[in-house]
Amino acid sequence: MEAVITVIALLFLLFVVLGAYATVKVIGAAKRGVDRTISQARRTVEDTTLRAKTFTQPGPAGEIAQLRLALRTSMRATQDALHSGVVEDESLKESLGLFERLSVHGRELDDELRRLESEPDKRTLSTRLPELRERTERITQSADSLRWAARDRARRFAADDLDSLSEQIDVEAGALRHWTTEPGPTASWPEAPAPDTATSSGQTWPEPPRSRPADEPPPSAITPPVQRPTYPWQKKPRPESTT
Repeated sequence: MEAVITVIALLFLLFVVLGAYATVKVIGAAKRGVDRTISQARRTVEDTTLRAKTFTQPGPAGEIAQLRLALRTSMRATQDALHSGVVEDESLKESLGLFERLSVHGRELDDELRRLESEPDKRTLSTRLPELRERTERITQSADSLRWAARDRARRFAADDLDSLSEQIDVEAGALRHWTTEPGPTASWPEAPAPDTATSSGQTWPEPPRSRPADEPPPSAITPPVQRPTYPWQKKPRPESTT
């Protein structure tokens, strides 16, 4: 009885531990999902704000907002392309490492541009703009180069796979169309029956009359009628009446 109670207690403890582990995993997944949603919403709001500033704020402030928007768009597109491509092509890991190093410079530039958005000195902004524009172009060009190289590589692999598949299909189609017709049995003429054998379907020519030996008696002038074969469907002949 004590052993049964111990087993039941251990099973209950196991269920409690598994339930707690599953609860922690669910909470963690939910928290990550919420954080991801919040980050995406924040990025959407910031991008919308920057896009609005490029139209509503002329001068250095609007150009800084335009630089930030171009930088963020390029870096995010490259990040998505590399992360999705490395799942199928492990050779992109090196490119992803280079992009992480590039991201450090991109984040530093984005932080600097965000601080300059609230700079009241327009002359200072005008002085810094050429250098900020050059840095932004260098970073975005490097990010674009990595992104397009990854896309060209994926497209090339897809084209090679399609070419190989087309060749295999052509070979299979040719094999399916390559049929041979086996020659059928040729019709042969029926063999002629033996001269001494009469068949029911064929006709034999009558033999010529033979000379009768001297000791053979002459044939009777009256020969008995040949008995015809009877069939089950024929009626029996009636007896002749004597009256």
